[in-house]
Amino acid sequence: MDPRTAVLIIALLCALSVSGAAHLDTEMESLVDISHYLRNSSNGTNTTDLTFGFVSCAIAVIFYGSNFVPVKKIDTGDGMFFQWVLCAAVWTVSLVANIILRSPTFWPLAMLGGAIWATGNITVVPIVKTIGLGLGLLVWASFNLLMGWASSRFGWFGIEAETVARPTLNYCGAGLCLLSAIVFFFVKSDVQRPTTSEETPLLIDNSLNTLNRPSSDKSWVDMLSPRTKRVVGSLLAVVAGLLYGSSFIPVLYIKHRAANNDSRFSGASQFDLDYVFAQFSGIFLTSTVYFVIYCTFKKNKPQVFSKAVLPGFVSGVMWGVATCCWFLANHYLSAVVSFPIITTVPGLIAAIWGVVVFKEVKGLRNYVVLVLAFCLVLTGALLTAFSKV
Repeated sequence: MDPRTAVLIIALLCALSVSGAAHLDTEMESLVDISHYLRNSSNGTNTTDLTFGFVSCAIAVIFYGSNFVPVKKIDTGDGMFFQWVLCAAVWTVSLVANIILRSPTFWPLAMLGGAIWATGNITVVPIVKTIGLGLGLLVWASFNLLMGWASSRFGWFGIEAETVARPTLNYCGAGLCLLSAIVFFFVKSDVQRPTTSEETPLLIDNSLNTLNRPSSDKSWVDMLSPRTKRVVGSLLAVVAGLLYGSSFIPVLYIKHRAANNDSRFSGASQFDLDYVFAQFSGIFLTSTVYFVIYCTFKKNKPQVFSKAVLPGFVSGVMWGVATCCWFLANHYLSAVVSFPIITTVPGLIAAIWGVVVFKEVKGLRNYVVLVLAFCLVLTGALLTAFSKV
């Protein structure tokens, strides 16, 4: 196993330990006690819940900013097999969460949020291959923020309009976070195609002529010119961000209608994490449908790289844990606070990976732009956090 992957697995286990120990007595608590503790909170009205909310945010941003690192140097072909492996790992995390929460009521409407997210997720590999890990995440994060924050703040799509103690700080924080993503757009990245010992996918037509095989193994992304890659990658990142930002809307809609005594949602939980299994099931089901369609389109000759399986699964587990923490942050802080923080700060983490480890960003001008964007991200995140206090 690659050393970087091993480090990330250890970090994952450590983060899980920290998140479990933050508010619980690890010597005495059982799964039933955990479920009871998580549900019986005051929804962000006391110091303990605010602390738990911000701890959840911290874990989420670290894992979101790092979850694609295990596969950065792995050839994932056109990404369709990789996204299916990742979504399988995501569903596995939700199954564990469902057991801990003692199998809350399954609301099929919450699966729609998972389907929306999975649709955005099929663009991730092309985005990373065209404009890089750091820049790609930052562009889609800005539109994720715009859609998620605005829909929660103004009550779009039939969900409840959320309020904060200091609205001015919240507006300023969200605005600075969005501005930071726009600034990041001007950073030029140098993205190289992964070079591994396994350049040939497992499932291809072996009867192809040897001279033609290199071009047949390449995905459509590899055929694009540098300028076209930047345009295509940026547009895909915008689409992905809008879809990601809409993925929580079905859950928030169910909660809002239940709180307003809508008979169609009678008994629906007000605890966000109770919907994680339904939403993640929607993710896995939709990704499976897309993968089957892809295999059919490829005449049962999909690009399947064996070395992408374990890193892809680790990436999916990290994403699943991060999203569970985001559900908790939504509950303890409200989406109007969690969205600006969780959608933009991971970009800072990803950019650090891109600069320090993968050398995607070079040149004094690019570094100056990155520092400016980092300052905007941190200031925006802090203003958003203080708007809740």
